[in-house]
Amino acid sequence: MLNPRQLLPLLAIAATGFFCFLYYSTNIQQAWRGLPQVIGMGDAIKDEAKASPEASPTGAATAANPTPTKWKSIPHFEHGIGKPIDFNFTKVLVIPRKSDEEVDWIHDFLPEYQTAVYVVDNSRAPLHPPKNKGHEVMVYLSWIIDNYEKLPDVAMFMHAHRWTWHNNELLDLDAVEIVKRLNPNRVMREGYVNLRCHWDPGCPDWMHPGEMEDDKAKHEQKLLAKAWSELFPMDPIPNVLAQPCCSQFAVSSERIRAIPLQRFVSYRDWLLRTPLPDSLSGRIWEYIWQYVFTGENVICPNEHVCYCDGYGVCFETHDHFSKWKEDKFNMRGWEYELWDWHDKEELVHKAMVNGEYETLAEEDLPEPGRDKWLEQTIYRLKLDLAKRRDEAIERGNDPRFRAEIAGREWHEGDWF
Repeated sequence: MLNPRQLLPLLAIAATGFFCFLYYSTNIQQAWRGLPQVIGMGDAIKDEAKASPEASPTGAATAANPTPTKWKSIPHFEHGIGKPIDFNFTKVLVIPRKSDEEVDWIHDFLPEYQTAVYVVDNSRAPLHPPKNKGHEVMVYLSWIIDNYEKLPDVAMFMHAHRWTWHNNELLDLDAVEIVKRLNPNRVMREGYVNLRCHWDPGCPDWMHPGEMEDDKAKHEQKLLAKAWSELFPMDPIPNVLAQPCCSQFAVSSERIRAIPLQRFVSYRDWLLRTPLPDSLSGRIWEYIWQYVFTGENVICPNEHVCYCDGYGVCFETHDHFSKWKEDKFNMRGWEYELWDWHDKEELVHKAMVNGEYETLAEEDLPEPGRDKWLEQTIYRLKLDLAKRRDEAIERGNDPRFRAEIAGREWHEGDWF
């Protein structure tokens, strides 16, 4: 057994080693603080526009560079260039559908378009996602991953239904009209284009990731901050996220390839791993697509410009467009009133048959003659709205006017 004197050299060596460990571990930790901390989201990309030429390799502050280099997970995007009138764009429709959803409208009305229709609930279908989760997000990401090296000029990501409330009202809420009229040169110039022009819902101030209280209209809002920190760990959580709803957009091949493939793989991995249910994980992405493809947390283009440059429906001014919207809103209100009038009429008829007319309150009775006024007013306004829309479409055939509305410099011979 060793006596205390013999243990002294061993204790001294151990103490020296312990203090050396503390010294080096502290310095290593300090050195790593200057590096971008990436958590499964691909390589960090330095913001060259804000980085000093004398920046240290780690991006940490130095005597020559008093402020640290900024790092971000989203690249700096450049605007694209439109193509000439005779350019033959390659385009594809990327659409998720369930087995019981009909998509015959694509074949019947858009036979010239390439399609990638994924059946989300049938693993034996020629195209299907790795998992039916996250609504359309899983399909959109899977298509990008699978086709990254062979992208068309323009990819349109859309839902399976042809008519829906969140399609464009000036295009009769019709997906066929959206596809046919979409200006591919706007997609090439902007890189990313939301297919919906109307701001409500989604703009200009919609999601607030910092909110902790539940909002019945947007349950995903309180989950956004955590999801953001997982998807974009190097980027500060924004105060607001906004774009027109509802996850239908077009992207150019240049814009997709500006983002490393591994990043899309990481986004899909997050979707596969997250414990969030299908609906919420999908809804979270509804207001971050614009950030992925533009680096901006708010993308709310002027509705008038969106319709004109995007679809060739050009009102003379924004005020003319706003008046059309106001009149359409009023007409819809009168349509609801007419439906209510006929409901009251039916209620009165049933009460008279059953001998219960005396039990009806005054507010249950339809106003005599009001139905005729409503029918005539709706009819006249419907014709007027259609006339103004047709004039806007005719106006949109002029490339000079479209450029003027979009604030774009125009030269003789330019197209859209």
